[in-house]
Amino acid sequence: MTREEFRDLTAGGPVMLDGATGSCLREAGMPVGVPPELWVLDNPEALLSLQRAYVEAGSRIVMAPTFSANRLSLKNFGLQGRVGELNAALVALSKEAAGGRALVAGDLSTMGRPLEPVGELSYGDAYDVYREQMEALAEAGVDLLAVETLMGLDEAAAALDAAAGLGLPVMTSFSAEADGGVLFGGSIREAAAMARELGAAAVGINCSVGPDQLEAVVRSLWEAAGDIPVIAKPNAGLPVMDEEGRAHYSMGPEAFAGHMEILVRRGARLIGGCCGAGPAYIRRLAEIWRK
Repeated sequence: MTREEFRDLTAGGPVMLDGATGSCLREAGMPVGVPPELWVLDNPEALLSLQRAYVEAGSRIVMAPTFSANRLSLKNFGLQGRVGELNAALVALSKEAAGGRALVAGDLSTMGRPLEPVGELSYGDAYDVYREQMEALAEAGVDLLAVETLMGLDEAAAALDAAAGLGLPVMTSFSAEADGGVLFGGSIREAAAMARELGAAAVGINCSVGPDQLEAVVRSLWEAAGDIPVIAKPNAGLPVMDEEGRAHYSMGPEAFAGHMEILVRRGARLIGGCCGAGPAYIRRLAEIWRK
């Protein structure tokens, strides 16, 4: 997919993304503490069923389950030498689930730690980690890239620099507070302006909080993003933990969709859900914008 094709896709009304992956896979039986990449490959039907449900619900773009399939995260399980193999296999599953009815984005995540001088990870190391995974995703045949849940402006810059020359549109979204602050410093307005300047095809927010807390944030994104579309992919409200340590989110599909309508009016053009927002949430969003 070219950047021009992505621009055409997002030129009209809202484009439906998918919803949660991790929280839905946990509901399907994925235990805490296992490498999710291996669990998905050992239990492929859980992912295929989930992503087919998203496509049926109306998702135009689904995220391959490659969120943590980078060298740093895989090192925690001794899997750092399998970046190419795991990304290829996970993308193949998502392409099977999409069945040509939705685009497949190669999903990448935050480094999960601040870069130098605050932290120990250098900009160059972050660039190398992103570039290695992005090359694997491009080789696997993704339609575009999605760098999600970013916590710092510098890691976003490293990711966008790493994507240069691969020829794929890059959606970039940050985990931000309800006041628009990015977790490792800076504001969502600054993040949007920087992402636009560094060539992001879209910029926005995912995870963090529910859509009821993001009206001002999305408005700030829209004002700073210029001519690139804004992403809104929030959680299904706030989680409440039960006695067994399972999260239950406070907002159902109807309430979620009502708040998302407000975010669309404030400028969001790529919309979906994050933690707690399963296929029923995407279905309700698609019902509204099919009218």
